[in-house]
Amino acid sequence: MAEFIMELNDEQKEVRDWIHGFAAEVMRPAAAEWDEREETPWPVIQEAAKIGIYSLDFYAQQYFDPTGLGIPMAMEELFWGDAGIALSIVGTGLAAVGVLANGTEEQIGTWIPQMYGTPDDVKVAAFCSSEPDAGSDVAALRTRAVYDGAKDEWVLNGTKTWATNGGIANVHVVVASVAPALGSKGHASFIVPPDTPGLSQGQKFQKHGIRASHTAEVVLEDVRIPGSCLLGGKEKLDERLARARERAKSGGERVKNAAMATFEASRPAVGAMAVGTARAAYEEALEYAKTREQFGRPIIDNQGVAFQLADMRTSIDAARLLVWRASWMAVNGKPFTAAEGSQSKLFASETAKKVTAQAVQILGGNGFTREYPVERMHRDAAIYTIFEGTSEIQRLVIARTLSGMPIR
Repeated sequence: MAEFIMELNDEQKEVRDWIHGFAAEVMRPAAAEWDEREETPWPVIQEAAKIGIYSLDFYAQQYFDPTGLGIPMAMEELFWGDAGIALSIVGTGLAAVGVLANGTEEQIGTWIPQMYGTPDDVKVAAFCSSEPDAGSDVAALRTRAVYDGAKDEWVLNGTKTWATNGGIANVHVVVASVAPALGSKGHASFIVPPDTPGLSQGQKFQKHGIRASHTAEVVLEDVRIPGSCLLGGKEKLDERLARARERAKSGGERVKNAAMATFEASRPAVGAMAVGTARAAYEEALEYAKTREQFGRPIIDNQGVAFQLADMRTSIDAARLLVWRASWMAVNGKPFTAAEGSQSKLFASETAKKVTAQAVQILGGNGFTREYPVERMHRDAAIYTIFEGTSEIQRLVIARTLSGMPIR
Protein backbone atom coordinates (compact mmCIF):
# COMPACT_ATOMS: atom_id res chain seq x y z
CA MET A 1 0.00 0.00 0.00
CA ALA A 2 1.38 3.39 -1.00
CA GLU A 3 2.04 5.87 1.78
CA PHE A 4 -0.30 8.87 1.87
CA ILE A 5 1.67 11.93 0.80
CA MET A 6 0.73 15.57 0.35
CA GLU A 7 3.10 16.44 -2.47
CA LEU A 8 3.31 15.32 -6.10
CA ASN A 9 6.47 13.50 -7.15
CA ASP A 10 8.62 14.72 -10.05
CA GLU A 11 6.87 12.53 -12.64
CA GLN A 12 3.43 13.69 -11.49
CA LYS A 13 4.56 17.31 -11.63
CA GLU A 14 5.67 16.83 -15.25
CA VAL A 15 2.26 15.40 -16.14
CA ARG A 16 0.53 18.21 -14.25
CA ASP A 17 2.51 20.86 -16.11
CA TRP A 18 1.78 19.15 -19.45
CA ILE A 19 -1.97 19.13 -18.77
CA HIS A 20 -1.82 22.70 -17.48
CA GLY A 21 -0.16 23.80 -20.71
CA PHE A 22 -2.95 22.23 -22.76
CA ALA A 23 -5.57 23.83 -20.51
CA ALA A 24 -3.96 27.26 -20.80
CA GLU A 25 -3.08 27.20 -24.50
CA VAL A 26 -5.96 25.23 -26.03
CA MET A 27 -8.92 25.13 -23.66
CA ARG A 28 -9.02 28.65 -22.23
CA PRO A 29 -8.86 30.47 -25.59
CA ALA A 30 -11.80 28.35 -26.80
CA ALA A 31 -13.86 28.46 -23.61
CA ALA A 32 -16.08 31.49 -24.27
CA GLU A 33 -16.87 30.41 -27.84
CA TRP A 34 -18.08 26.92 -26.94
CA ASP A 35 -19.96 28.21 -23.92
CA GLU A 36 -21.91 30.53 -26.25
CA ARG A 37 -22.41 27.82 -28.88
CA GLU A 38 -23.60 25.27 -26.33
CA GLU A 39 -22.18 22.49 -28.47
CA THR A 40 -19.73 19.64 -27.93
CA PRO A 41 -16.24 21.02 -28.72
CA TRP A 42 -15.18 18.17 -31.00
CA PRO A 43 -12.06 20.02 -32.31
CA VAL A 44 -10.77 20.49 -28.75
CA ILE A 45 -11.49 16.85 -27.85
CA GLN A 46 -9.60 15.81 -30.97
CA GLU A 47 -6.63 17.96 -29.99
CA ALA A 48 -6.69 16.32 -26.56
CA ALA A 49 -6.75 12.92 -28.27
CA LYS A 50 -3.84 13.77 -30.56
CA ILE A 51 -1.52 14.59 -27.66
CA GLY A 52 -2.78 11.68 -25.57
CA ILE A 53 -4.91 13.37 -22.89
CA TYR A 54 -8.15 11.97 -24.30
CA SER A 55 -7.21 8.31 -24.38
CA LEU A 56 -7.65 5.07 -22.52
CA ASP A 57 -3.91 4.83 -21.86
CA PHE A 58 -3.75 8.24 -20.20
CA TYR A 59 -6.68 7.61 -17.88
CA ALA A 60 -5.47 4.10 -17.07
CA GLN A 61 -2.07 5.49 -16.04
CA GLN A 62 -3.69 8.06 -13.77
CA TYR A 63 -6.34 5.65 -12.46
CA PHE A 64 -3.78 3.06 -11.41
CA ASP A 65 -1.32 5.54 -9.90
CA PRO A 66 -0.63 3.88 -6.51
CA THR A 67 -0.58 7.25 -4.75
CA GLY A 68 -4.15 7.89 -5.86
CA LEU A 69 -3.22 11.43 -6.94
CA GLY A 70 -3.13 10.90 -10.71
CA ILE A 71 -6.84 11.38 -11.40
CA PRO A 72 -7.47 14.32 -9.02
CA MET A 73 -4.36 16.09 -10.29
CA ALA A 74 -5.50 15.69 -13.91
CA MET A 75 -9.09 16.72 -13.14
CA GLU A 76 -8.01 19.84 -11.27
CA GLU A 77 -5.84 21.08 -14.13
CA LEU A 78 -8.41 20.38 -16.87
CA PHE A 79 -11.22 22.07 -14.95
CA TRP A 80 -8.92 24.95 -14.15
CA GLY A 81 -8.86 25.40 -17.94
CA ASP A 82 -12.64 25.37 -18.42
CA ALA A 83 -15.34 23.26 -16.81
CA GLY A 84 -17.59 22.87 -19.85
CA ILE A 85 -14.85 21.79 -22.24
CA ALA A 86 -13.20 19.67 -19.53
CA LEU A 87 -16.43 17.78 -18.91
CA SER A 88 -16.66 17.07 -22.63
CA ILE A 89 -13.15 15.63 -22.41
CA VAL A 90 -13.62 13.60 -19.22
CA GLY A 91 -17.35 12.78 -19.41
CA THR A 92 -16.55 9.46 -21.05
CA GLY A 93 -14.67 8.55 -17.88
CA LEU A 94 -17.86 8.07 -15.84
CA ALA A 95 -19.05 5.39 -18.27
CA ALA A 96 -15.58 3.84 -18.21
CA VAL A 97 -15.63 3.77 -14.39
CA GLY A 98 -19.03 2.08 -14.59
CA VAL A 99 -17.51 -0.71 -16.65
CA LEU A 100 -14.40 -0.92 -14.46
CA ALA A 101 -16.52 -1.10 -11.30
CA ASN A 102 -18.97 -3.73 -12.52
CA GLY A 103 -17.60 -5.44 -15.65
CA THR A 104 -15.51 -8.52 -16.36
CA GLU A 105 -11.98 -8.29 -17.74
CA GLU A 106 -13.30 -9.22 -21.18
CA GLN A 107 -15.95 -6.49 -21.04
CA ILE A 108 -13.39 -3.93 -19.90
CA GLY A 109 -11.06 -4.83 -22.76
CA THR A 110 -13.85 -4.88 -25.33
CA TRP A 111 -15.87 -1.78 -24.54
CA ILE A 112 -13.65 0.87 -22.97
CA PRO A 113 -11.47 1.30 -26.10
CA GLN A 114 -14.65 1.82 -28.14
CA MET A 115 -15.66 4.62 -25.80
CA TYR A 116 -12.68 6.73 -26.87
CA GLY A 117 -12.18 5.85 -30.52
CA THR A 118 -8.95 7.10 -32.13
CA PRO A 119 -7.32 10.53 -32.53
CA ASP A 120 -8.57 10.62 -36.12
CA ASP A 121 -12.06 9.45 -35.19
CA VAL A 122 -12.81 10.40 -31.58
CA LYS A 123 -15.80 8.91 -29.82
CA VAL A 124 -17.50 9.58 -26.48
CA ALA A 125 -19.47 7.43 -24.03
CA ALA A 126 -22.42 8.08 -21.71
CA PHE A 127 -23.38 6.77 -18.28
CA CYS A 128 -27.17 6.73 -17.98
CA SER A 129 -28.55 6.42 -14.46
CA SER A 130 -30.84 9.36 -13.58
CA GLU A 131 -34.46 9.41 -14.72
CA PRO A 132 -37.23 12.04 -14.75
CA ASP A 133 -38.59 10.60 -11.47
CA ALA A 134 -35.41 8.99 -10.14
CA GLY A 135 -32.45 11.23 -9.48
CA SER A 136 -31.29 11.14 -5.87
CA ASP A 137 -33.95 8.46 -5.23
CA VAL A 138 -32.28 5.67 -7.19
CA ALA A 139 -34.74 3.11 -5.82
CA ALA A 140 -37.48 4.80 -7.87
CA LEU A 141 -35.76 3.88 -11.15
CA ARG A 142 -38.30 2.72 -13.76
CA THR A 143 -36.14 1.61 -16.67
CA ARG A 144 -36.58 -2.14 -16.98
CA ALA A 145 -34.34 -4.86 -18.35
CA VAL A 146 -36.04 -8.18 -19.10
CA TYR A 147 -34.08 -11.28 -20.04
CA ASP A 148 -35.15 -13.19 -23.16
CA GLY A 149 -33.66 -16.61 -22.50
CA ALA A 150 -34.60 -18.02 -25.89
CA LYS A 151 -32.38 -15.48 -27.64
CA ASP A 152 -29.94 -14.78 -24.80
CA GLU A 153 -30.83 -11.07 -25.04
CA TRP A 154 -31.82 -8.34 -22.64
CA VAL A 155 -34.67 -6.01 -23.61
CA LEU A 156 -34.44 -2.47 -22.19
CA ASN A 157 -37.27 0.05 -21.96
CA GLY A 158 -37.32 3.43 -20.24
CA THR A 159 -36.14 7.03 -20.34
CA LYS A 160 -32.89 8.35 -18.87
CA THR A 161 -32.19 12.01 -18.23
CA TRP A 162 -29.26 14.30 -17.40
CA ALA A 163 -26.95 11.99 -19.34
CA THR A 164 -23.61 13.57 -20.25
CA ASN A 165 -23.03 12.70 -23.94
CA GLY A 166 -26.47 11.06 -23.98
CA GLY A 167 -27.59 10.22 -27.52
CA ILE A 168 -24.31 11.27 -29.17
CA ALA A 169 -22.24 8.58 -27.45
CA ASN A 170 -20.73 5.63 -29.25
CA VAL A 171 -21.31 3.44 -26.19
CA HIS A 172 -24.02 3.93 -23.55
CA VAL A 173 -23.84 2.34 -20.10
CA VAL A 174 -27.40 2.04 -18.78
CA VAL A 175 -28.52 1.24 -15.25
CA ALA A 176 -31.85 -0.64 -15.25
CA SER A 177 -34.00 -2.63 -12.86
CA VAL A 178 -34.03 -6.39 -13.36
CA ALA A 179 -35.90 -7.17 -10.13
CA PRO A 180 -38.23 -4.26 -9.26
CA ALA A 181 -39.40 -5.87 -6.00
CA LEU A 182 -35.86 -5.51 -4.61
CA GLY A 183 -35.71 -1.76 -5.19
CA SER A 184 -32.16 -0.46 -5.66
CA LYS A 185 -30.79 -3.93 -4.88
CA GLY A 186 -32.41 -5.17 -8.09
CA HIS A 187 -30.44 -2.88 -10.39
CA ALA A 188 -27.84 -3.90 -12.96
CA SER A 189 -25.69 -2.10 -15.54
CA PHE A 190 -25.76 -2.82 -19.26
CA ILE A 191 -23.67 -1.90 -22.27
CA VAL A 192 -25.68 -0.62 -25.24
CA PRO A 193 -23.37 -1.02 -28.27
CA PRO A 194 -23.07 1.55 -31.08
CA ASP A 195 -26.03 1.87 -33.48
CA THR A 196 -28.31 -0.39 -31.44
CA PRO A 197 -31.92 0.00 -32.70
CA GLY A 198 -34.37 1.53 -30.23
CA LEU A 199 -31.97 3.92 -28.51
CA SER A 200 -32.50 7.59 -29.36
CA GLN A 201 -31.75 11.02 -27.99
CA GLY A 202 -34.61 12.84 -26.34
CA GLN A 203 -34.52 16.42 -25.13
CA LYS A 204 -31.16 18.20 -25.18
CA PHE A 205 -30.94 20.49 -22.16
CA GLN A 206 -29.99 24.17 -22.36
CA LYS A 207 -28.09 24.64 -19.14
CA HIS A 208 -27.10 27.42 -16.76
CA GLY A 209 -23.45 26.32 -16.85
CA ILE A 210 -21.04 23.72 -18.32
CA ARG A 211 -22.72 24.57 -21.61
CA ALA A 212 -19.98 23.09 -23.81
CA SER A 213 -20.88 19.68 -22.38
CA HIS A 214 -23.76 17.84 -24.08
CA THR A 215 -26.52 16.82 -21.66
CA ALA A 216 -29.66 15.08 -22.88
CA GLU A 217 -32.35 12.48 -22.34
CA VAL A 218 -31.83 8.96 -23.67
CA VAL A 219 -34.93 7.05 -24.76
CA LEU A 220 -34.88 3.24 -24.79
CA GLU A 221 -37.68 1.52 -26.72
CA ASP A 222 -37.43 -2.27 -26.92
CA VAL A 223 -33.65 -2.03 -27.06
CA ARG A 224 -32.28 -5.54 -27.53
CA ILE A 225 -28.70 -6.24 -26.53
CA PRO A 226 -26.72 -9.51 -26.29
CA GLY A 227 -26.62 -11.30 -22.96
CA SER A 228 -22.89 -10.61 -22.86
CA CYS A 229 -23.67 -6.88 -22.47
CA LEU A 230 -24.81 -7.35 -18.86
CA LEU A 231 -21.87 -6.00 -16.86
CA GLY A 232 -20.45 -8.71 -14.65
CA GLY A 233 -22.40 -11.48 -16.34
CA LYS A 234 -25.68 -13.24 -15.55
CA GLU A 235 -24.25 -15.79 -13.14
CA LYS A 236 -22.87 -13.06 -10.93
CA LEU A 237 -26.16 -11.13 -11.17
CA ASP A 238 -28.23 -14.17 -10.22
CA GLU A 239 -26.03 -14.80 -7.20
CA ARG A 240 -26.31 -11.18 -6.10
CA LEU A 241 -30.09 -11.14 -6.49
CA ALA A 242 -30.39 -14.38 -4.52
CA ARG A 243 -28.37 -12.87 -1.65
CA ALA A 244 -30.48 -9.71 -1.78
CA ARG A 245 -33.70 -11.74 -1.56
CA GLU A 246 -32.36 -13.67 1.42
CA ARG A 247 -31.33 -10.46 3.16
CA ALA A 248 -34.74 -8.96 2.45
CA LYS A 249 -36.40 -11.96 4.11
CA SER A 250 -34.13 -11.86 7.13
CA GLY A 251 -33.93 -8.06 7.38
CA GLY A 252 -30.18 -8.25 6.88
CA GLU A 253 -27.70 -5.62 5.71
CA ARG A 254 -28.19 -3.71 2.52
CA VAL A 255 -26.08 -4.28 -0.58
CA LYS A 256 -24.76 -1.64 -2.93
CA ASN A 257 -26.34 -1.26 -6.34
CA ALA A 258 -24.55 -0.77 -9.66
CA ALA A 259 -25.10 2.99 -9.91
CA MET A 260 -23.92 3.63 -6.35
CA ALA A 261 -20.75 1.62 -6.94
CA THR A 262 -19.94 3.90 -9.86
CA PHE A 263 -20.71 7.13 -7.99
CA GLU A 264 -18.76 6.06 -4.91
CA ALA A 265 -15.68 5.51 -7.08
CA SER A 266 -16.04 8.84 -8.89
CA ARG A 267 -16.96 11.30 -6.13
CA PRO A 268 -13.37 12.31 -5.24
CA ALA A 269 -12.77 13.02 -8.95
CA VAL A 270 -15.79 15.33 -8.99
CA GLY A 271 -14.34 17.04 -5.94
CA ALA A 272 -11.12 17.59 -7.88
CA MET A 273 -13.09 19.15 -10.73
CA ALA A 274 -14.63 21.59 -8.26
CA VAL A 275 -11.20 22.42 -6.85
CA GLY A 276 -9.97 23.26 -10.36
CA THR A 277 -12.83 25.67 -11.04
CA ALA A 278 -12.48 27.27 -7.61
CA ARG A 279 -8.74 27.73 -8.09
CA ALA A 280 -9.25 29.33 -11.48
CA ALA A 281 -11.73 31.85 -10.06
CA TYR A 282 -9.50 32.59 -7.07
CA GLU A 283 -6.50 33.28 -9.33
CA GLU A 284 -8.55 35.63 -11.50
CA ALA A 285 -9.81 37.48 -8.43
CA LEU A 286 -6.33 37.71 -6.89
CA GLU A 287 -4.80 39.17 -10.04
CA TYR A 288 -7.68 41.61 -10.46
CA ALA A 289 -7.44 42.74 -6.84
CA LYS A 290 -3.71 43.44 -7.22
CA THR A 291 -4.15 45.56 -10.35
CA ARG A 292 -7.58 47.21 -9.93
CA GLU A 293 -7.29 50.58 -8.20
CA GLN A 294 -9.97 52.48 -6.31
CA PHE A 295 -9.40 55.57 -4.17
CA GLY A 296 -5.80 55.67 -5.34
CA ARG A 297 -4.70 52.19 -4.31
CA PRO A 298 -5.15 48.52 -5.31
CA ILE A 299 -8.34 47.08 -3.87
CA ILE A 300 -6.37 44.22 -2.28
CA ASP A 301 -5.10 46.81 0.21
CA ASN A 302 -8.58 46.75 1.71
CA GLN A 303 -9.16 44.14 4.42
CA GLY A 304 -12.64 43.41 3.05
CA VAL A 305 -11.06 42.12 -0.17
CA ALA A 306 -7.84 40.68 1.25
CA PHE A 307 -9.65 38.63 3.90
CA GLN A 308 -11.99 37.19 1.27
CA LEU A 309 -9.01 36.06 -0.77
CA ALA A 310 -7.41 34.54 2.34
CA ASP A 311 -10.57 32.54 3.04
CA MET A 312 -10.86 31.49 -0.61
CA ARG A 313 -7.32 30.10 -0.72
CA THR A 314 -7.70 28.34 2.62
CA SER A 315 -10.92 26.62 1.55
CA ILE A 316 -9.41 25.54 -1.78
CA ASP A 317 -6.37 23.99 -0.09
CA ALA A 318 -8.57 22.22 2.47
CA ALA A 319 -10.81 20.86 -0.29
CA ARG A 320 -7.82 19.55 -2.22
CA LEU A 321 -6.52 17.69 0.84
CA LEU A 322 -9.90 16.01 1.39
CA VAL A 323 -9.97 14.98 -2.27
CA TRP A 324 -6.43 13.62 -2.15
CA ARG A 325 -7.15 11.65 1.03
CA ALA A 326 -10.27 10.05 -0.44
CA SER A 327 -8.49 9.29 -3.73
CA TRP A 328 -5.58 7.64 -1.90
CA MET A 329 -7.99 5.59 0.19
CA ALA A 330 -9.95 4.43 -2.88
CA VAL A 331 -6.87 3.33 -4.84
CA ASN A 332 -5.41 1.51 -1.83
CA GLY A 333 -8.62 -0.31 -0.97
CA LYS A 334 -9.24 1.43 2.35
CA PRO A 335 -12.97 1.53 3.19
CA PHE A 336 -14.73 4.86 3.49
CA THR A 337 -15.70 4.27 7.12
CA ALA A 338 -16.59 7.95 7.56
CA ALA A 339 -17.86 8.45 3.99
CA GLU A 340 -14.60 10.17 3.05
CA GLY A 341 -15.52 10.11 -0.64
CA SER A 342 -18.73 12.01 0.03
CA GLN A 343 -16.90 14.35 2.42
CA SER A 344 -14.48 15.33 -0.33
CA LYS A 345 -17.21 15.89 -2.91
CA LEU A 346 -19.40 17.85 -0.48
CA PHE A 347 -16.71 20.22 0.77
CA ALA A 348 -15.07 20.79 -2.62
CA SER A 349 -18.34 21.46 -4.43
CA GLU A 350 -19.58 23.89 -1.77
CA THR A 351 -16.17 25.57 -1.87
CA ALA A 352 -16.35 26.03 -5.64
CA LYS A 353 -19.80 27.58 -5.42
CA LYS A 354 -18.73 29.98 -2.67
CA VAL A 355 -15.33 30.90 -4.09
CA THR A 356 -16.67 31.68 -7.58
CA ALA A 357 -19.37 33.87 -6.04
CA GLN A 358 -16.71 35.71 -4.04
CA ALA A 359 -14.66 36.17 -7.23
CA VAL A 360 -17.62 37.80 -8.97
CA GLN A 361 -18.07 40.08 -5.96
CA ILE A 362 -14.39 41.11 -5.93
CA LEU A 363 -14.55 42.01 -9.63
CA GLY A 364 -17.73 43.97 -9.00
CA GLY A 365 -19.58 45.02 -12.14
CA ASN A 366 -16.87 43.50 -14.32
CA GLY A 367 -17.42 40.16 -12.64
CA PHE A 368 -21.04 40.23 -13.76
CA THR A 369 -20.12 40.51 -17.44
CA ARG A 370 -19.06 37.83 -19.90
CA GLU A 371 -15.98 39.88 -20.70
CA TYR A 372 -14.40 38.33 -17.61
CA PRO A 373 -14.27 34.54 -17.11
CA VAL A 374 -15.40 34.52 -13.48
CA GLU A 375 -19.00 34.98 -14.65
CA ARG A 376 -18.78 31.70 -16.56
CA MET A 377 -16.91 30.00 -13.72
CA HIS A 378 -19.65 31.00 -11.30
CA ARG A 379 -22.31 29.49 -13.58
CA ASP A 380 -20.24 26.33 -14.07
CA ALA A 381 -19.62 25.85 -10.35
CA ALA A 382 -23.33 25.47 -9.62
CA ILE A 383 -23.32 21.95 -11.09
CA TYR A 384 -20.91 20.51 -8.54
CA THR A 385 -23.44 20.67 -5.70
CA ILE A 386 -26.01 18.94 -7.92
CA PHE A 387 -24.64 16.16 -10.13
CA GLU A 388 -23.40 12.76 -8.93
CA GLY A 389 -25.25 13.31 -5.67
CA THR A 390 -26.48 16.69 -4.39
CA SER A 391 -24.89 18.26 -1.33
CA GLU A 392 -27.96 17.19 0.62
CA ILE A 393 -27.44 13.57 -0.45
CA GLN A 394 -23.74 13.75 0.46
CA ARG A 395 -24.67 14.94 3.94
CA LEU A 396 -27.19 12.11 4.21
CA VAL A 397 -24.57 9.55 3.17
CA ILE A 398 -22.07 10.94 5.66
CA ALA A 399 -24.61 11.05 8.50
CA ARG A 400 -25.80 7.49 7.83
CA THR A 401 -22.23 6.22 7.68
CA LEU A 402 -21.26 7.88 10.95
CA SER A 403 -24.40 6.94 12.86
CA GLY A 404 -25.33 3.62 11.30
CA MET A 405 -28.92 4.84 11.40
CA PRO A 406 -31.40 5.13 8.47
CA ILE A 407 -31.55 8.93 8.68
CA ARG A 408 -34.09 10.54 6.33
